[in-house]
Amino acid sequence: MSGFESQIELQDQNMRTSKKLILIALAFLLVTTIKLKASPEEDAKAVAALDIKYQAAVKANDVATMNQILADDFVLITGRGKVYNKTDLLDSARKKEVTYKRQDEEPGTQKVRLWGDTAMVTALLWIKLVQGDKPADYKLWFSDTYVRTPTGWRYVFGQASLPLP
Repeated sequence: MSGFESQIELQDQNMRTSKKLILIALAFLLVTTIKLKASPEEDAKAVAALDIKYQAAVKANDVATMNQILADDFVLITGRGKVYNKTDLLDSARKKEVTYKRQDEEPGTQKVRLWGDTAMVTALLWIKLVQGDKPADYKLWFSDTYVRTPTGWRYVFGQASLPLP
């Protein structure tokens, strides 16, 4: 084989190796970017449990758990139109402005609805608390919206009714 032929053979081998590496890289990229989705039933169970975990964290003024569940751009709107963001809620929990005796979803009232990567939780919440020296005991309906992110479900938007009579 002449020097010219061996150079062509070497270039040919390099091309085949490059093509193999590109195919391997593309296959790896495809496998790592495929979103592994749970079934709708599994998603609903996960979001339901996460919402109950969030209510328990509020009740305990557990800043770390609240911070983990709340999205950075979280917004809560009350029945009176007051708007709170993530920082507001975490600061209140950190300062222990409210002492909760109850912050529990009434059994059997929770419903999770799914639309792809968005989930809505509705439930009747029983709240019994002391804020400052003022006790309160009431129930309200809420809607909590969760979205699936690359790091899991996050609570992005909440809306609470006025206290029920």
